[in-house]
This record gives sequence, C-alpha cells and structure tokens, in this order.
Amino acid sequence: MEKIPATLIPGDGIGPEIVNATLKVLEALGASFEWEQQLAGVAAEDACGDPLPQATLDSIRRTKLALKGPLTTPVGSGFRSINVRLREEFELFANVRPARSFLLGGRFENVDLVLIRENLEGLYVGVEHYIPIADDPKAVAEASGIITRYGCTRFAEFAFNWAIKNKRKKVTIVHKANILKKLTGLFLETATELGKKYEGQIEVEERIVDNCAMQLVLNPNQFDVLITTNMFGDILSDEIAGLVGGLGLAPSANIGKDASIFEAVHGSAPDIAGKKIANPTALMLAAALMLDHVEEADKATRLRESLDAQLRSGEGLTVDLGGKASTMEFADNIIARL
Repeated sequence: MEKIPATLIPGDGIGPEIVNATLKVLEALGASFEWEQQLAGVAAEDACGDPLPQATLDSIRRTKLALKGPLTTPVGSGFRSINVRLREEFELFANVRPARSFLLGGRFENVDLVLIRENLEGLYVGVEHYIPIADDPKAVAEASGIITRYGCTRFAEFAFNWAIKNKRKKVTIVHKANILKKLTGLFLETATELGKKYEGQIEVEERIVDNCAMQLVLNPNQFDVLITTNMFGDILSDEIAGLVGGLGLAPSANIGKDASIFEAVHGSAPDIAGKKIANPTALMLAAALMLDHVEEADKATRLRESLDAQLRSGEGLTVDLGGKASTMEFADNIIARL
C-alpha cells in the first residue's frame, strides 16, 4: 500500500501520551500514514527558541497533512497563539467540529451534528487597538470585524460540499444579521445565495445565533450541520461539545488551501501530564477525520465504531469518564474491538 506522508506534532503536556496511544491504534488499523515528527509549543521553544519552528512549517508545507497534539503557547513570551499562526500560515479557512453522543446516560441521546466554522475572518482575528484620550492611554478600545465575499464563498462552498459528501440532510446558516447587518449580513447573503445551487440535494435554513444557542440546549436533534462565522463558531462549537460530554470527546479538522491539520480541541492539561491517565478519544476521533480526508473512510468508520462500542460499554474507560484505565489500556481496548 502506498504510504501517505504526514507531519506528526506530539505537542505539550498530555500531548505525547495521547498521540502515542492514537498512533498505536492507527497502526493496528493499518493506516497508510508515514510520519515526519516535528516540534511545536513549549517543547519547541525549549529546544530551539521558537514555539513554531521553520522546520515544522516546512514539513507541513511538504506533506500538506498534519496530526497535532495539544500545544501550549508560552506565557509572557510575546508569541501569538500557535493555532492562530498555523491557520494564517496555511490558510486553514474551514474548521470542522463534529459532536456525537457516545456516552450513555447524558441529558441528550443520539446527538449527531457538525459545526463548520469560518476560520480566518470576522472579529476573532483580533484587528483591534486603543485610542488614548487625555492622560488615559486605554480610554477607548476599538475592534474591526472583517468579512469578505471571497472568504464567505470559499468557506460556504466547502461546507455545502462537505455536508453532501457526508450524506447530511440539512445546513443551518447561523448569523446575527438582524444587528450586524453588513458584517454578518454579507455572510448570510453569500451563503444563502450559494445554497440555492444545492437545491434538491440538501435543505438550507438560517437562524439568528442567540436563538440557535438556545435551541441547541433545548433540542439539539433538530440540527444537522451548522455553518457560521469565526467568533460565533468558536462559542457554539464548545457549547455543542458540552451537549455530548465535553471537550474530551471533541475532534477538529482545520481544512486549508495549502494543508489540513487535525487535532483534539482540548488543551495540554499539564496538571495530569505524565500520569498516564489522559483520555485520547478526541485525538482518535480527529485521526478518524484525517482518514476520511485521505479517502480511507472504511478505516475511519471502523475506528469510530470501535470507540462508540467501547464508550457505550461503560467499561475500560479513563478516569475522566468514570473508569480506571490508563491511556494505553484504553488504546488497547479499542484495538481489541477493531
């Protein structure tokens, strides 16, 4: 089988532990990845003085594919968020965040929805400054949200095509065009107009973001695929993760013009690093998204089904899920189910 070059970034904190567990499962699956291991985060700063070294960027640019453990941006060092730098460097314009009910006994059953977030524009990108008045250097704080028709079109085309390819039934465009009439109005207008091209293939509706947030906690099963702007997507994606058990079960795919990067959403959890109790589920689900991306959907399905069976069994789970299994014991349980 032809090997697929891919960059591997173990990350910080619990990153190396959950990455090793995920690699063990991918090897058992027979995944075709050939890994180039690189550094980023605190580990990279300690080794070469830069949390995002040129060698890592060059590797991702070469392979166009990366699996990344959680990273810690060094505090007080003047470095920007590593994740934001990666998005900008590789134009990772779409962020795919699935949420599915794996655990039994939660408030909601059978949740299976996906939020796709525009990843490069809007208020979230941090175009802001202070305006001094008299002796107060921070008298006024001002921020600019920038949304382009090009960015909206590129993003919406990806989102609609992703929904159809993955046999989804409905796309909900989430916005605040009743108040931010131009900023999110352009997003709504562009996505709605583009949605007409897919008439007969998928249902398209729109929701104001505050109503959408409420409806998600009342009845998430009314939604299928949500598409929205950067800031709203950042907030709603974490809300959706909360509906199905938290960030420990939340994978993420960042799809770009020049590369795609797959990761767990949660942080590096330095308080439990080295204790061998971290839950690798989110990164394993991210690896499943990566398998989908390289057209190895059968292996992605096997991985998800094994995770689903293990989590629903209530046995052999990590501490955060109420069990006693170590990170690697959990991985071995998944391999046994494969």
